[in-house]
Amino acid sequence: MLVVLAMAAALWGIGAAMGMPRAARLPMIGLLLVAVVGLQVILPDGHPLREATGGSAEIWLFLAGAFGVVLAYRLVWRRLKGAAEAKEAADAPAKVPGQFSETELERYARHIVLREIGGPGQQRLAKGRVLVIGAGGLGAPALQYLAAAGVGTIGIIDDDVVENANLQRQVIHLDARIGMPKVFSAQAALEAQNPHITIKPYHRRLSEDIAQDLFDDYDLVLDGTDNFETRYLANRTAVGAGIPLISGALSQWEGQVSVFDPSRGAPCYECVFDTPPQPGIAPSCAEAGVLGPLPGVVGAMMAVETIKLLTDAGAPLRGEMLIYDALWSETRKIAIAPRAGCPTCGGRQVS
Repeated sequence: MLVVLAMAAALWGIGAAMGMPRAARLPMIGLLLVAVVGLQVILPDGHPLREATGGSAEIWLFLAGAFGVVLAYRLVWRRLKGAAEAKEAADAPAKVPGQFSETELERYARHIVLREIGGPGQQRLAKGRVLVIGAGGLGAPALQYLAAAGVGTIGIIDDDVVENANLQRQVIHLDARIGMPKVFSAQAALEAQNPHITIKPYHRRLSEDIAQDLFDDYDLVLDGTDNFETRYLANRTAVGAGIPLISGALSQWEGQVSVFDPSRGAPCYECVFDTPPQPGIAPSCAEAGVLGPLPGVVGAMMAVETIKLLTDAGAPLRGEMLIYDALWSETRKIAIAPRAGCPTCGGRQVS
């Protein structure tokens, strides 16, 4: 009998090691049991193989019966549970599109009481679709505030992974997630923060072959990248899609943010920055350094501009650039205008 039990345990373990589900391993044990009962019935009394497998069919038939009762109970229980859950789901009141639950109303109450946002504005946020390029210094705080604000669909595209050096400023990521793709680390944080929204991670670099189709799925785009190739690509694509591009940038103690939106009278990114800077003129954060909280300040500003655009509140930074100097605690705005002959937008708003 011990031999048979050992064989059953071995079959179960081999199946588990091969990744077979329980439903596939149970028939293997059943076949072994049928074979043992067959030996007990066919072989004569005293046969060595019959003695090695228990010497009697009765004990195996009893075990088979008990095993069958347990399986039948589990099957009936699962069916009853499934029927109960289906009935509960059917009886539950269906959520009306655009209508918030009590939990959501409480969560967004501070927005709803704002005259410039109110209930209609919060509904527009819930229906909003925002793509964030980069889940790093600028993307991290922008993503957190957009998720907390209740923006319904948030896309994140980034091909990088979390590194130890990121954690000084990219507060959406954790030490335990070092080595994890940033989009999945950010997704985990945002879903834990707000389960009422949809997060779409794209673990890849933004490229020409996907940019237009991707942008067409969103209402506006936040550019939090740290390289000019992606910035110019994002600008061209946003102009082609006719959607606003909220752009932020950082350097050491200073940051800037603007809304590039040629379809509504504002310049595009290339109107202002017609050519990329020469190598060494605009070093990266890794080369020049950056104050840890600075991305939080500028990223939060980008989230503010996003909420204003989605809810049509206030005056977004169209045709203006906001510059923040953390070292001297200064903030200033400069006017920016479409450029005649811009190869991307054509300076279409220039009279």
